[in-house]
Amino acid sequence: MKFLDLTKVYIRSGSGGGGCVSFRREKYIQYGGPDGGDGGRGGDVIAEAVDGLNTLIDFRYQQHFFAGNGVPGMGKQRTGADGDDIILRVPVGTEILDEDEETVLCDLTEVGQRFTLAKGGNGGFGNLHFKTATNQAPRRANPGQPGIERTVWLRLKLIADVGLLGLPNAGKSTFLAATSNARPKIADYPFTTLYPNLGVVGVDNTEFVVADIPGLIEGAHDGKGLGDLFLGHVERCSALLHLVDGTSETVVEDYQTIINELEQYGGALAEKPRITALNKIDALDEDEQKDRFEALKAAVVGPLFAMSGVSREGLTPVLRAVRSQIDEDKLRIAKEAEGEPEPWRP
Repeated sequence: MKFLDLTKVYIRSGSGGGGCVSFRREKYIQYGGPDGGDGGRGGDVIAEAVDGLNTLIDFRYQQHFFAGNGVPGMGKQRTGADGDDIILRVPVGTEILDEDEETVLCDLTEVGQRFTLAKGGNGGFGNLHFKTATNQAPRRANPGQPGIERTVWLRLKLIADVGLLGLPNAGKSTFLAATSNARPKIADYPFTTLYPNLGVVGVDNTEFVVADIPGLIEGAHDGKGLGDLFLGHVERCSALLHLVDGTSETVVEDYQTIINELEQYGGALAEKPRITALNKIDALDEDEQKDRFEALKAAVVGPLFAMSGVSREGLTPVLRAVRSQIDEDKLRIAKEAEGEPEPWRP
């Protein structure tokens, strides 16, 4: 299954059914009167976040979604049936944007959350609705309201607790494979990771979700390499884990490159809690490890660790630090949700 995180869909809600002009005509009933029923309501187009999906690939093969039209009213005061709604089942974490790709219509972050993208048209009134004391035989009925047709964009942002950052070949996929059951592609050339990967990592009897995104390079905000298209998948994370390749001769420059790309991306991503780790220390001798760790320590803001995804050296302290940042972020969110208590008033 290929990964797809941005797609355009075309939707149309159902039109309402027209009202009916009808009169009751039965033997021995001289004054039957109007009995035309109302038309049925058109179906809605609804987006729903469901469990078990982590890609928008289904919308590559079907881009048009049309709800059912309402059935016109009929005689004998019969109201037409409502049109069937159509539901777009999307992964949790999907943003729905207007056609301009900027206006956010809704953000579906919880399982079962729904949003009506296009409301169906109301059914028209039949002539029974227009009967009055002075107009006892109305010969008019309303047509149903037309449906709404629009184009929207679906953009998926993965729901994860931690996002992995780093240059290509910094060891992000190796770290994910060493700490979880995820099996991302690993090779000794840049851009091995082409699509985000998720893994469940456990430490001290607690678990959290880690997102591995394709590596960034200098100029990613201008579209170089794979660009910064996948940075949206770590916007929702509680913390960022920045891996720096310890075998590089320019560890400080490598670190600054990623920080600059985060700042160029904008938003609150650069302000998120960040843990930095000097990776691949198994390939360094003691002097090289010490020199590069000290050089990186002078440039890094926040905690710095030394580790190796291959030999698993230093993994546990890194995971515990990440777990601590996640707990702090959840506590902060809980306090913000509670709000400040109102002062007592007599």
